[in-house]
Amino acid sequence: MKLKQLSVFLENKPGALSEPCRLLAKGGINIQTFSLADTREFGILRLVVENTDKARRLLQRHGFAVKVTEVVALEAADRPGGLAAILGALDGTGVNVEYAYPFAAKHRDHGLLLFRFNDPDAAIHALKIHKINTVGTEELSRRLKD
Repeated sequence: MKLKQLSVFLENKPGALSEPCRLLAKGGINIQTFSLADTREFGILRLVVENTDKARRLLQRHGFAVKVTEVVALEAADRPGGLAAILGALDGTGVNVEYAYPFAAKHRDHGLLLFRFNDPDAAIHALKIHKINTVGTEELSRRLKD
């Protein structure tokens, strides 16, 4: 199952992160997880939110450059080797991990990790063969509210 992620391009300056977060809060849009990466000139705020389309429109209306991409949320056993099992399932498939970041929430004895793959469909297929659970939008919302 794939999720929609927003990538918001920000200037790398004090206060730049606050504005999109305030806009989403005023719009009643919950941020489920995020990641922030930077270079000298700009930053990329990556977000998974409850209402991707509404968030994208809101941010674009306020002048932000926003890109929507597909990502995959996976359960990872919270023990040594949990991440290695995920990566091992991809060995020999030609699938590349472009980036990944965690969710703060845990579910039972599993953490949730978000991955951007160069070929999400091939990644999902390989992961299912190895019985690694992907988490869809509705399941994610339910887990984050538990």
